[in-house]
Amino acid sequence: MTFETLDHVFTINVNAIMTVAMASILLLLGYFVKSKVKPLEKYCIPAPVIGGFLFMFVTFAGHMTNTFSFTFDSYFQSPFMLAFFTTVGLGASLELLKKGGVMLFVYWFIAGVVSLCQNIIGISVGRLVGLDAPYALLSSAISMVGGHGAAAAYGSTFEEMGFASAQLVGAAAATFGLISAVMVGGPVGRRLIVKHSLKADQEQNFDMDVSRINAASDDKLSGLDVMKNVAAILLCMAAGMMVSEWIGKWIGMSFPTYVGAMFVAVLVRNMNEKLRFYRFDFSLVDGIGDVMLSLYLSIALMTLKLWELSGLIGGVLAVLVCQVVFMVLASYFIVFRILGKNYDAAVMCSGLCGHSLGATPSAIVNMTAVNEQYGMSRRAMMIVPIVGAFLVDIIYQPQTIWFIKTFVQGYIG
Repeated sequence: MTFETLDHVFTINVNAIMTVAMASILLLLGYFVKSKVKPLEKYCIPAPVIGGFLFMFVTFAGHMTNTFSFTFDSYFQSPFMLAFFTTVGLGASLELLKKGGVMLFVYWFIAGVVSLCQNIIGISVGRLVGLDAPYALLSSAISMVGGHGAAAAYGSTFEEMGFASAQLVGAAAATFGLISAVMVGGPVGRRLIVKHSLKADQEQNFDMDVSRINAASDDKLSGLDVMKNVAAILLCMAAGMMVSEWIGKWIGMSFPTYVGAMFVAVLVRNMNEKLRFYRFDFSLVDGIGDVMLSLYLSIALMTLKLWELSGLIGGVLAVLVCQVVFMVLASYFIVFRILGKNYDAAVMCSGLCGHSLGATPSAIVNMTAVNEQYGMSRRAMMIVPIVGAFLVDIIYQPQTIWFIKTFVQGYIG
């Protein structure tokens, strides 16, 4: 950590290790505040969100007063996300994947339809308020489903076409979506569970099967056993990155590294069940995954620049508010019923709000907050990451390109 004064602003430069350390402190602070403020616990607001938000207001105060600022090295953010999705894959026994069944395809279809509705909302509301089509679409599925990466990529293209604020609007919209995702997802799931008196162990004894398949041995793990489990995670991460690179070259587009890692991990888990390479311990791997996810989200939120939302004025803000209202109402009144009106459906609705407004880790942290309070939905924790991480892109990308070609004059893609 170093300190310097730039343009009369006291600047704190935080290295990668210190960034993780600060994120861990904010995470613990979030858990403490959540335990003391009952509405936060009641409505399933995730601890990383609470801690990250508190720090965001600190950096916002420094920006507004022009007295101090932070610069962070988020080097470990991507590895944490990669590690988390690897642990998700290692938790997916083939027996459990079979239990996903038709519901995986139903949820995938729903996520695709949601992305289509988001683009329709963006264009429709944008026209009503006189917003240019590129800005309307940047406030729709591009930023809501695609996140900051897609917003930056499409924003750069729109800027080259003469829409000077495209990248700013995209970044601000993605930030708004990420914040909204973790604020509404938990309460939606919680409300559905409470209203319908849902229990975690209803659907086809799924949780009982999970407990049996992932049961821990009564024998204490040795240090070597722990190391083998950690080594398996690291090897899956490394191999998964290579697989994602190969797939990306094959399809001619960027392919998320964490998707490759997750599928490699699924293969390793199920090969290990047959060949017994090492003593797999689900509780250990699941615990590592929880830590990685919490640290990832804590870093993501503490490094967000709240003042970027100042770019959300007029029509852009109107479109984004409509997107959030649509997701809440659609999840609560429509998607929940399509998914079966059971506990898994309620948890999956909280996840849908997460990755359809923010990002797949937002979906996971929403579902984790609900699971911690009401019980585990392994089906939701298995299906939602697979759809949110990659499958939804198969639907959202082509139809978004169609919207751009149809409503943005001069676009060639």
